[in-house]
Amino acid sequence: MKVEVKQLQTDEVEADLLALGLFEGEELPAELAGAPGSADARSNFKRLGRLYPESPKRCLVIGLGKREEMDAERARVAAALVAKEARGLEAASLAWLLPASDDDSATAEGLVTGTVLGAYRFDRFLSADPDDPTPPAIESLTLLGPDGVAAAAEAARICAEAQNRARDLQSLPSNVATPSYLGRRAREVASHHEGVTTEVLGREEIAAKKMGGLLAVSQGSTEEPQLIVLRYAGGGNGPTLGLVGKGVTFDTGGISIKPSAGMHEMKMDMSGAAAVLEAVTAIAELHLPIDLVAVIPSTENMPSGTAIKPGDIITQYNGKTVEVNNTDAEGRLILADALTYAVELGAEQLVDLATRTGAVLVALGSTHAAVISNDDDLAGKVEEAGTTTGELVWRLPLHPEYKALTKGTVADLTNASAKRKAGTIYAGSFLEEFVGEVPWAHVDIAGTAWDVGRPYTGNDASGYGVRLLVELARRLTA
Repeated sequence: MKVEVKQLQTDEVEADLLALGLFEGEELPAELAGAPGSADARSNFKRLGRLYPESPKRCLVIGLGKREEMDAERARVAAALVAKEARGLEAASLAWLLPASDDDSATAEGLVTGTVLGAYRFDRFLSADPDDPTPPAIESLTLLGPDGVAAAAEAARICAEAQNRARDLQSLPSNVATPSYLGRRAREVASHHEGVTTEVLGREEIAAKKMGGLLAVSQGSTEEPQLIVLRYAGGGNGPTLGLVGKGVTFDTGGISIKPSAGMHEMKMDMSGAAAVLEAVTAIAELHLPIDLVAVIPSTENMPSGTAIKPGDIITQYNGKTVEVNNTDAEGRLILADALTYAVELGAEQLVDLATRTGAVLVALGSTHAAVISNDDDLAGKVEEAGTTTGELVWRLPLHPEYKALTKGTVADLTNASAKRKAGTIYAGSFLEEFVGEVPWAHVDIAGTAWDVGRPYTGNDASGYGVRLLVELARRLTA
């Protein structure tokens, strides 16, 4: 989507549709106050109304509620609702009158992000219907506001489009988005962005490195596993940031097979990988001054005669042995190898994203992702980044009693405790065994990667984590 900032009067707008917000107790601009439909304009938050001035011929008014409650998140929601309405009106170009606020750049970010995300649709497998043609996509967005918000608007476009690409990856069926497909996407990213390099390891190379977790999970599938490494050399004086994303492109649960109801959604078990991949592209496009290493372990988790079995013992990349008591707790096994490898490659601050546990959905719903961390400063930065982007997180504790649950009886660790206690924290405690002394934060996105229900993410793939990681990288460069 083309995004630009212009200083125009509303009657000079040439877009198919003009949008503006209305605060409680305030009036429409004088040039629109008497237009047909203006009497129906309401200031209640999210309330939409249509005006028909002489120029432009169509205008949407959306209620913004109380002025003092206006922030970037409200702008995202309002913009997404307008974008969806614009689709019904078959508007290919949209202009937004920037609402006055204490932080014009934050409001501009919200409007651009909400528009780009709200206009998204995944329709590549739908056949064209001549009797019901698809409405045109919004091709351009013009913000009517000061030139000083242009940088924020452009950064928002880059990040939101990266998030939409992550949503595409999440939504692709697993017969398309295989581990090899993710590997090809990584190579494509490296070829298009200066400063980005990639290395993709296959089954034989993974075995040669003795990455027992990734090898064990992948052995039930004929699909080649991939260990994907992306490096971005942005310079700067900050720490090298390590990003790890879980890339299980389809998760049946393995021998500990999942119920069939809802299993089709397990194509989204690579949502962490999608977020990490596309966050790297956005960071590179923004030319952030940071050095970055991203590691994505990718595989299917399938039942077969060669699949790992409950009770098997494996050796992880760092040498620790694990009794695999539940093959559906596979994510921690592949992440363990990837975290150790990221540290080996020089990560000085480490964040992993994964659709890890159903327990986090019970605990936090789809409003917050869970964060588990061994470092207060890094956890605080992740929380601040989430507050800024609207990709909210909530920190859960680490404690020696949780750690005790991960200890094995016939191996160093067990990947699933017999006691069903604190499932999300248990998974984080397990992963802590593989990061050494490096500051680390584990973000469990099982509740936020899909069906969030916000107007700008909808009820399917959300692309959660892309903007969070970009904002974290930005904060580490400050």
